[in-house]
Amino acid sequence: MSEVTRKVIFLICFITVFVIRFYFARLVKQNKITDDRRTTQEKLSLLLTFLGMFILPLVGVFTPWLDFAGYNLPDWTGWFGTVFFVLAIWLFWRSHTDLSLNWSASLAVRENHSLVDTGVYRYIRHPMYAAFWLWGIAQALLLHNWIYGLSYIVSFVPMYLKRVPQEEQMMLDTFREQYQDYMSGTGRVIPKFLL
Repeated sequence: MSEVTRKVIFLICFITVFVIRFYFARLVKQNKITDDRRTTQEKLSLLLTFLGMFILPLVGVFTPWLDFAGYNLPDWTGWFGTVFFVLAIWLFWRSHTDLSLNWSASLAVRENHSLVDTGVYRYIRHPMYAAFWLWGIAQALLLHNWIYGLSYIVSFVPMYLKRVPQEEQMMLDTFREQYQDYMSGTGRVIPKFLL
């Protein structure tokens, strides 16, 4: 698979993810936030992740500025990257669909928030983060560059490690024993039955 083909596939997948996110962001605007736990640290973490998932890859795809940091992988890795990105898109879409009006891009609980434990949430508590892990792997396999190919994983890891425990605490505070029971029956980003 040529470099141009890998970049085109990346852009198509990238645009698809943002169309999904835009649609659901508009959908949930009508549902008021009742418990907002956003902090300056979270906003900074999201900004750095945005840099790694959005800004640097687009700079790399559309300019030669970062070409000096390129690496070579076998052509077939582009096909694996495509499969990982398609899986990420499906999981990302399914996560949003299952959450519906309960979804929030930040640490927040919405009015009439309910605990979703159906669909993909029946098996894993954080399928959207699982989708982001798949996206990061796909980006590294499609964009062969030490800077913008790996930028998403590098920027996502600190955010993930900090935010998931905070998110789970927020859910425990909101749903108490119900969430505790849910946690015991599901995996965090990998289904429990696979572990």
